[in-house]
Formats: sequence, structure tokens, C-alpha cells
Amino acid sequence: MNVIFAIAVTTGILSGLWGWVAISLGLISWAGFLGCTAYFACPQGGLKGLAISTLTCLSGVFWAMVIIHGSALEPAWSILGYLLTGIVAFLMCIQAKQQWFGFVPGTFIGACATFAGDGNWPLITVSLLVGLLFGYAMKNSGLWLAARRKSPSVALAEQASTDA
Repeated sequence: MNVIFAIAVTTGILSGLWGWVAISLGLISWAGFLGCTAYFACPQGGLKGLAISTLTCLSGVFWAMVIIHGSALEPAWSILGYLLTGIVAFLMCIQAKQQWFGFVPGTFIGACATFAGDGNWPLITVSLLVGLLFGYAMKNSGLWLAARRKSPSVALAEQASTDA
């Protein structure tokens, strides 16, 4: 079975399940899908990729709250919010020098979700975290399914190439 097809099957099934879980638990479904997206987009896979995408998404939530609260200190000075946004965007990128925060899109996904969720960081955080777990399950169950569904000739050819 083609890997993309297998991932598509498991993603389709688990996306429907996520929709039900989100509604049942009072989570934000689109924020969870952003968590799924973060895991899928992370260049590192497996548990390390899950950890990196989780840390970066959560750091994005933090940085968004810095902007939200920092801008509210003096609402009449709109320039303060713009300056703070620039400084924080720089920090969101420069933190990628640290290996565990090296996935910059994850940081921006967490921040954007927080802004879109009107700063409701507790709900956004839980929705992102559960979505990240669903993303991990979607991709890895698809990889598992594809590995189990390989044709015997493909499996023999792969085994022969690793034995050589």
C-alpha cells in the first residue's frame, strides 16, 4: 500500500474522531487541527518530532500572551503594540537556535491560534496539545498501516537491498 494513501486513510478516520472528541470535551476543533498540522509539518518525526512541535507550539502560545498583555499596558500607544510584535517575532525566530525550539512554524502556529482564540490560552493550549497527539497518531498509524500492507515482492526487494 502506498504510504500517502495509508496516511490519508488513517488521517481521515482520526479527523472524524477528533471532531467528535473536540465537541465532546468542549475543545476548539480548528486549534486541534493546527496541532495536527504542526506535527505533520515538523521535519523531525516520531516522538522527538512530537516533543519539538509541542514545545514550539506552546512557546508560541506564551509569546502571543506576551504581545497581548504587553500591548494592553498602554492601549493609547498603538505603536507600543507594533514594536512589541516586532521584538517578539524576532525572539520567536531566534529561539530556533535551541534544538528543541528549532521548528519556527510551530511557534507561529501556537501564536496564531492564541490570537485567533482571543487569548483564551488555557483552551487553546489543551486543544493544540490534543491535536498534536492526534497528528502523531494520524501519521504514525498511516506509516504502520503502509508497512503492514506492502506487497510481498516489494518487501522481498527491500529486504534484499538491506542484506547487501
